[in-house]
Amino acid sequence: MFTGEEDHSIDIGEASAMTASFRSEYPNQPKGGYISQQALREILNIQDVVGIRFYYGLDANGMIHPVACGVTADGDDVLSVLAERTLLCPPICGKPNKLNSDM
Repeated sequence: MFTGEEDHSIDIGEASAMTASFRSEYPNQPKGGYISQQALREILNIQDVVGIRFYYGLDANGMIHPVACGVTADGDDVLSVLAERTLLCPPICGKPNKLNSDM
């Protein structure tokens, strides 16, 4: 089912349109969130994990957060290590760009 080599490429035009649409539809939600490479590596280093799946959840304040888990080649979730607690943007954002502002 999964190989770990699937192509998830997207060009900046399409990505910008998607994030702008989200910001327009959900103006009170975060624009994004940061997850460290250490947290992602912990998931990717689990035996038989070929990728990461992101589920979307709401915190106690109603803010969207991705919850990351490993995925096996068969498409099954591996729940032994999870990542969440993203550092939300805002307030922690990079410089304005085509993904986080109306440029």
